[in-house]
Amino acid sequence: MSTGTNLLGGPPPTHLPADPAVEAALTAGTDPDAVAAAHPAASLPWALLAERALAAGQTITAYAFARTGYHRGLDALRRAGWRGHGPVPWAHEPNRGFLRALAVLQQAAEAIGETEEAVRCTTFLNDCDPAAARELLPS
Repeated sequence: MSTGTNLLGGPPPTHLPADPAVEAALTAGTDPDAVAAAHPAASLPWALLAERALAAGQTITAYAFARTGYHRGLDALRRAGWRGHGPVPWAHEPNRGFLRALAVLQQAAEAIGETEEAVRCTTFLNDCDPAAARELLPS
């Protein structure tokens, strides 16, 4: 039986706030390029750009977009009270932009032979939420 209490004494999960303007623009079909330009602090449009570039075989472009989304996400996590460790749940939709950017950063780093960065990103994604790693990283 789960009580919802963290018995290990670690930090509580970090839940990023929703960004209704970004969500509305993307839901309306606005290209992530335009959404990133209008909302550069949001991780999700950068993650979408990174995923699109990676799928198109543009690894360096994917790496750059993913790194931008990752750093924007770290800024948002810190503003939300995250102190460099602790859960960042995949189930919380607003966290997904950061987690997706981190996953593409891992894949792009691996593709260019930046092994230490790829391992660090894999570890970080698993530390944030193993469910995110299972969902986002290739088997």
